[in-house]
Amino acid sequence: MGHGAVSGTLVVLAVAAGQLSVGWCNDRVDLARDLSVARRDKPLVTGEVSPGAVAAAAATALALCLPLSWACGWLAGCVHLGGVAAAWLYNLWLKRTRASWLPYAVAFGLLPAFVSLSLPGAPWPPLWLTVAAALLGAGAHVANVLPDIDADVATGVLGLPQRLGARRSGRLAALLVLASSVVLAVGPPGPMAPYGWLVTAATGTLALAACAPAGLMRPQVPFRAVLLIAGVDVGHLLVRSGELAPGAGL
Repeated sequence: MGHGAVSGTLVVLAVAAGQLSVGWCNDRVDLARDLSVARRDKPLVTGEVSPGAVAAAAATALALCLPLSWACGWLAGCVHLGGVAAAWLYNLWLKRTRASWLPYAVAFGLLPAFVSLSLPGAPWPPLWLTVAAALLGAGAHVANVLPDIDADVATGVLGLPQRLGARRSGRLAALLVLASSVVLAVGPPGPMAPYGWLVTAATGTLALAACAPAGLMRPQVPFRAVLLIAGVDVGHLLVRSGELAPGAGL
């Protein structure tokens, strides 16, 4: 979308620092829960890494995220840090509430703005791109929770997917990521590109598989179908973002 080598590198580093801070924060916050359900896939639970080291790593990554974000532009930096703040708020509080989907929608929805605002002239992305990214984020949250719903409920984490249950959450995740696909296909001005029809048809078929009545599909099919739709959406989002020249479509 018009980024030079330096600005593109700064965007990547800022996003990486933000994601590392969020991931390490989440691991530290979830330590007691992970121990109670004997998660053996996390170094904190196995004792390979100390809680203090993870907390320090999260704080360091967050501290690095501040100047890296603002180096991309004052407004762009504030937008990115708003997304990172939403993710931290999820870790520290909202993951246990009915609003657990909201930080994901905000963080994903702000990402296109961070990328575009760091371009020369600081253009805002078109609304359809923001909406598609927000829908994808909300769907990604619901899908991400699906494998751990039973453990989450047992340890008192009652976000929206846990309250809905695995079956209804699988359908909701499929519908959200399918909605993202549709917005990406029909949002830009002008007729839909041929590949847009193909992507919509493919994701619609996968969504039907994810929403099939219990007993018609194996339990893992809905989860895998949602992951496939989300993967297609990510690729479609990147293609659509790349098609936008700086300042176009605003």
